[in-house]
Amino acid sequence: MATGSSSSPATPQHFKLILGSSSVARKNILEKMGLEFQVMTADIDEKSIRRENPDDLVMVLAEAKADAIMSRLNIADYQKEDNQPTLLITSDIVVVHEGIIREKPTTKEEARQFLKGYSGGHVSTVGSVVVTNLTTGKRLGSLDKAEVYFHDIPDEVIENLIDEGVVFRVAGGLLLEHPLILPFVEAVRQCNGTLEGYSKQIDP
Repeated sequence: MATGSSSSPATPQHFKLILGSSSVARKNILEKMGLEFQVMTADIDEKSIRRENPDDLVMVLAEAKADAIMSRLNIADYQKEDNQPTLLITSDIVVVHEGIIREKPTTKEEARQFLKGYSGGHVSTVGSVVVTNLTTGKRLGSLDKAEVYFHDIPDEVIENLIDEGVVFRVAGGLLLEHPLILPFVEAVRQCNGTLEGYSKQIDP
């Protein structure tokens, strides 16, 4: 378990926070919000969980991550009356291209196929956020969606991204904020934090 923090929040943080992800982008979002949090990872086999509908897939994966993390905790410790509420945040995101769900590419050829397919076209992203209150047992989930339109992406840029390796760690091989890919993003529509990892609204 690791700890992340930033400058003190503008208002006191009246809850404890666990980020159920090792994603650097998701950590950055919470840090920019001035929240203090711990990090835990679910370490589940995401490929063993399948749904045809991307909305269903990202939601069931986020819930499975929460369940896996909770199975390693002593929940009774979080339910004591004098404890602050503890929130567990888990999430997932997929890229949808031409009706096909794209998760993390596993080979160079697959990553190349993904990125070449985006060139001059567009993709949808579907992201989920599940917040579980470990103190009360209450769980809430939401979805965020976005459409991303691309200019033509040069083959050289695609090969550099593959050689760097970052494409293998993100859904669809798509890291929108990467300096190599960002110049070729034509437009982003209906985006509410989705492409960075999840919506930036947190309510205990």
